[in-house]
Amino acid sequence: MLINTTRFGRMEIDDQRITTFSKGILGFSREKQYVLMEASKDSCFFWLQAVNRPDLAFVITDPSFFVSSYRVPLNSDQMRELGIEVLDDAQVFVIVNKYDNTLTGNFQGPLVINTKDRLGEQLVLSDRRFTTRMDLVELSIPLEAVSA
Repeated sequence: MLINTTRFGRMEIDDQRITTFSKGILGFSREKQYVLMEASKDSCFFWLQAVNRPDLAFVITDPSFFVSSYRVPLNSDQMRELGIEVLDDAQVFVIVNKYDNTLTGNFQGPLVINTKDRLGEQLVLSDRRFTTRMDLVELSIPLEAVSA
């Protein structure tokens, strides 16, 4: 499949790399299909690019890179909705934002992806230990915001 992106130009992607978020992502409920792309080979950050909207892409990361104790409690209904039979089939990401000179992660709204069937959902956690702006990295050089 050929997709257009404002950040990476035209890209050929394998249809099997498309992840479907049946409920969309908060604030973007109309966009259901995304493709996960590496920012670079050694980076802990990734891009989640909307398939049908060239200007929509999120910087995401695995939250365990920054908070090793972070866990997302999935109940049986959520697991069934995502087609997850065992927790090893789930990958968790958080959306990254730039706030002042700090990269932050939305640990209250993690993205859970079934890595086998490529189904995803953004959850909203009630656990107040984590916030929508958990500090990840302090930037030494100011950067422009790049995620939509």
